[in-house]
Amino acid sequence: MAGSNFIDYVKINCRSGKGGAGSKHFRREKYISKGGPDGGDGGRGGHIIAKGNAQMWTLLHLKHKRHVKAGHGEGGSKSTSTGAEGADVYVDVPLGTVAKDAETGETLFEITEDGEEQILVKGGRGGLGNNHFKNSINQAPRYAQPGEDYEEAWKILELKVLADVGLVGFPNAGKSTLLSVVSAAKPEIANYPFTTLVPNLGIVAYRDHQSFVMADIPGIIEGAHEGKGLGLRFLRHIERNSVLLFLIPADSDDIQKEFNTLLNELKQFNPELLDKDRIVAISKSDMLDDELKAEITKSLPKVPHIFFSSVAQQGLLELKDLLWNAIND
Repeated sequence: MAGSNFIDYVKINCRSGKGGAGSKHFRREKYISKGGPDGGDGGRGGHIIAKGNAQMWTLLHLKHKRHVKAGHGEGGSKSTSTGAEGADVYVDVPLGTVAKDAETGETLFEITEDGEEQILVKGGRGGLGNNHFKNSINQAPRYAQPGEDYEEAWKILELKVLADVGLVGFPNAGKSTLLSVVSAAKPEIANYPFTTLVPNLGIVAYRDHQSFVMADIPGIIEGAHEGKGLGLRFLRHIERNSVLLFLIPADSDDIQKEFNTLLNELKQFNPELLDKDRIVAISKSDMLDDELKAEITKSLPKVPHIFFSSVAQQGLLELKDLLWNAIND
């Protein structure tokens, strides 16, 4: 997939179908000139339904489809026949898609399973036929309900990348290098640029033919929670990761300060991100001897940590073990 094909945000106008009108019909047959009311109900208007599709990775197919319209319900008819329902319209979305009301910003639902269906906009109900309104006093009602009108609204669909491990770090931390070394075969890696930066999603092969998904998301910069850099568009994707791997290069000027800056950006964006499992990985560690590693360890936060080098292939299996245990803890 070409990198420019990744779209993680769309705004679409949804119009459901209106309900069909109830019928005012009276029974009329050869030997029945004045039969009772037998008007049927109108059919329901079509819904607009979001449906999870595990084969999709992007909202690209909706980029140029700004308007989605469902079918109208048909009116009821004689012999209490109900009108046909309006055709529902299904909008396929990748897993991890969140639907919001564009006017209020309210989150409506999140699609997380293949085949999961959620109604974006409900169709109008069909009107009741005159058969429903007869009684002992009024045995020949000459009225029926009209169908409910359609509903029209702007909806926002946002995609949050689904991954077991999210790589958190500044742009120079070596996230892309790590993913390229530990990921499975090349076809299982896709480039997803948002602007000029390229986040990657990769399948990491593990022991006994097992695997987990790792996301290299564009580097955080200070002020990302205020929209700087990729800002909110980047931070949104971290919410879907179960484990956060903080990558800090061994040649960082202040490892503790760098970790605190990264952690603060997550906290300012969404305090719940601090509840996720955290692991600190010191990259480019092939330049360190045991004495330097011991010195760095003293300044590390009180979370699980590991030293590794993607280029020298050092500590990678131990890193996988640490991640696997955190994912399955």
